[in-house]
Amino acid sequence: MATLKELSKKEELLSQGHRMCAGCVAPVVVRQVLQATDSPVVVGCATGCLEVSTTIFPYSAWKVPFIHNAFENVSATISGVETAYRSLKKQGKIAEDKKIKFVAFGGDGGTYDIGLQSLSGAMERGHDFLYVCYDNGAYMNTGIQRSSATPLGAETTTSPAGKEMPGKGQNRKDLTAIAAAHNIPFVAQASPSHWKDLHQKAKKGLEAEGPAFLNVLAPCPRGWRYEADEGIELARLAVETCYWPLFQITDGKYTLSYQPKEKRPVLDWLKRQGRFKHLFKKENESVVLKLQEEIDKEWDSLLKQCESK
Repeated sequence: MATLKELSKKEELLSQGHRMCAGCVAPVVVRQVLQATDSPVVVGCATGCLEVSTTIFPYSAWKVPFIHNAFENVSATISGVETAYRSLKKQGKIAEDKKIKFVAFGGDGGTYDIGLQSLSGAMERGHDFLYVCYDNGAYMNTGIQRSSATPLGAETTTSPAGKEMPGKGQNRKDLTAIAAAHNIPFVAQASPSHWKDLHQKAKKGLEAEGPAFLNVLAPCPRGWRYEADEGIELARLAVETCYWPLFQITDGKYTLSYQPKEKRPVLDWLKRQGRFKHLFKKENESVVLKLQEEIDKEWDSLLKQCESK
């Protein structure tokens, strides 16, 4: 396991000077993931906050080969590149011992929703790549619209809080479970607040033979409505409340990565974000209770899966 001192000496593959918002955690996620390999890396990126803010023509913040494609097809794109790499090796045009890693990044809009068909196809075909979803819980790049990753009760521009509705009325999709259902070698949930865990999971995903999927929470100051210095603490609170549990699935075996000493109520996480402020009105108490019940149910289910495998 690499130490902070060792990692601090590695070259940053996402440079400073990009135009992500102050307090955005997505670039932190990218940096932590890319530090997990010493091999050359090719990156594909779906349209979204990360792409538009790091590749404003004629500039790029990426120090690796970088491919931008449409919102919905980054998995297909990286599949093609990985296939071309294998073909060139067979033809002897790339040395057999030369290792190149392939990583796709997508936000929750480009992963949970628009890009799900492409991701599913790439995993089913068995391409050797790591897919990283930086989950900020909405379509932040286009105006903070709800996605299927948006939590119950959150206010967005398409699930507004008011007399008619108290924010989003549905629970978020469990994309990590959907990825696991493809029976791929490695699936995990991680958080940048627990950097050692994220680094280790990214390393496992990159070294896996075949598809790997990493779902990483990435707080957004504009959509979540928090101060710029609170992003990592909110990611930590999501873990401590078990809204975002840390676990991994290796060849079908579930392993819990972290268990809070004392599971905190989801209220502690909600009250730190402006997108949930309406839930503290008397008439919306039931939404908080429903969200807590869903978190408790999913946590209990995860514990049983980790114990039974």
